[in-house]
Amino acid sequence: MEFAALAPILVVLILGAMSPGPSLAVLLRNTMEGGKTRGVSCGVGHGIGFGIYAFVAIAGIAQLKASTSEAATGLEIAGGLFLILLAAMMIKGSDEEFEHKNSSKRGFTEGFLIAFLNPKILVFLIAIFSQFVQPDFTWGERLIIASIALLIDGGWYVLVALIISETPILSILKEHERGFELVMAMVLAALGIWILV
Repeated sequence: MEFAALAPILVVLILGAMSPGPSLAVLLRNTMEGGKTRGVSCGVGHGIGFGIYAFVAIAGIAQLKASTSEAATGLEIAGGLFLILLAAMMIKGSDEEFEHKNSSKRGFTEGFLIAFLNPKILVFLIAIFSQFVQPDFTWGERLIIASIALLIDGGWYVLVALIISETPILSILKEHERGFELVMAMVLAALGIWILV
């Protein structure tokens, strides 16, 4: 496997990670509520969830998951319900003490689940890798590509959490936290309902 074959994959993965969506909304909320530690944990969790999908897609098992099988339908329903659950928690407001006590763990869990329960990520990865991954790639090469995908995705979200937590942006977001949280909740709920419908 040459770098020339890998370069287009890297570009698409970087652009995909940078595009805004529910993952960014969850990361921003975790960083606002729990600061740098929780934001970074959320980014790491998201990267691992993304990396698992990348490996599944590259290994070819993703073809079964992306079909109209019961497994794919179940995954989509779980993803939609998780987004609605997150939205409900954001609208209700959360227990401040619980959040700080379990800051890193909660950030990691939400980051992982928002990636792992999002079947669009699987479809996105299948679309990317179907163009570049060759049938003669060894399992080692497949694992390398999946690891690169994990590092790019997780690295981007960790970087966003670090930048936000170390700049005045976090203070501005915290000043308007409730309004921002309600807007994010509506976006996540709409996405969840759209997936279920």
